[in-house]
Amino acid sequence: MQEFATPLNMKNEILSLIAESGFAEDCFVEMLNYTIELFETQGLGADYYGYHNINHELEVTYIALLSANLNNDVLNKFSLEDLKYLYTAALFHDFDPQKSVDKPHEDSVLKFISMDKKLRDLIEQAGLDLEIIKVLILRTTYPWSGQLKENAERQIKECFRKSETAKDNQLYQEHVMRLGWYLSVVDRISGYALGDFSKAMEMAKMNAHALAWRPSLIVRSSVAYFEELLNKETDMCRTVLKSLPKHMRRNFFDTVLSFMGIRQQEIAIQANYSYENLKLVPTIEKMSTREDPQFIKSLYSIFLELPTPLQFNKDKFEESLRDQNVILNTLRVNDCNGEIVGFAKGGPLESYRLRPEIRDENYGLYNTIFLEPLALKMGYWGLKGGSEMRHMFIMQAHSKKYKHLTSFALRDVIRARVSKENAEFVTMFDPERWDYYRIKI
Repeated sequence: MQEFATPLNMKNEILSLIAESGFAEDCFVEMLNYTIELFETQGLGADYYGYHNINHELEVTYIALLSANLNNDVLNKFSLEDLKYLYTAALFHDFDPQKSVDKPHEDSVLKFISMDKKLRDLIEQAGLDLEIIKVLILRTTYPWSGQLKENAERQIKECFRKSETAKDNQLYQEHVMRLGWYLSVVDRISGYALGDFSKAMEMAKMNAHALAWRPSLIVRSSVAYFEELLNKETDMCRTVLKSLPKHMRRNFFDTVLSFMGIRQQEIAIQANYSYENLKLVPTIEKMSTREDPQFIKSLYSIFLELPTPLQFNKDKFEESLRDQNVILNTLRVNDCNGEIVGFAKGGPLESYRLRPEIRDENYGLYNTIFLEPLALKMGYWGLKGGSEMRHMFIMQAHSKKYKHLTSFALRDVIRARVSKENAEFVTMFDPERWDYYRIKI
């Protein structure tokens, strides 16, 4: 389970750590309160379904201080000043209130911390150099390669030039860069050290949903992420992990091994599909089957694999399967009696409460069917089974005399359907780019 479930719990743990670290002055406490207030008022609180929300910001701050305080490596000891800089940079490293995508843009973060008068006053009260904080935040740029790295290094050089404490001190600049490297690795480890695999998978889904990734990329990208962290950041990764409590190290490595295990399963499924040893069969289910408790349980477990914002009418799931007005088809392995690995479900638009921003002109006319997001087991995305279920669903809706179908899909997927199916955007959403669209049936 997650170590600290709420921002309030995280806040209390951080307050204990800053007292233990030796800098519990009011300005540092106020920074923490101000961070939480900013994230909540900008819609980036715990309810924001994206990886870079207030929980992430507080987790990074907590692990940065915890690891630094428990670090026993004489060569990598952190001074009190180091801790103050790490704390401040960690608190604000991802604050990008105008984000058009979930991944924060470092330029926007720097602009905010440079322009916000209250934060500047707090930094001044703390006796910290704003330019050093900027350097630490810039060093968390990910990935630290290519054009992103070059841009960050150019800005870092300018920050050092402006800094009264670092401009003529090459050794101190190197020290600050190492602190930044430490923070960047903490940034990438923290969430996975503070919970079990279920938390890690939820984080991966949040990241994928907020970055508009196709579901087939979730596990593949997670494995690549961990391999890069362990292989390219080996020294600093080891430094951070060995300073954390044993159970947190176990959380992290259990997560890495679990993702790698699922990736192996995915590859095996794709190999069987490629060798034609596995067929995916879309199947229209009978009402008698839909009332079977084992069938309902099987579908519900697949439903729970969807990102939370895509779990429509979760509290009425079983009831919806028994509703004759609800269209349902499944995806089975090899034949219509095989293992269920996915399903497509939907009903009259009026049966759903969608996001308040949506104004559907057909709502109340009972001429539109709403297709809930397709649900597939991990490993079966990208094999065209979802597309076949969707086409079968449209045929079923046509037989019931519906004139329109609406649903949510990734923006680039809808754009491809504009020419193929005369799809039209009804409402577009940022940063997730998971948009509401309509087609004529």
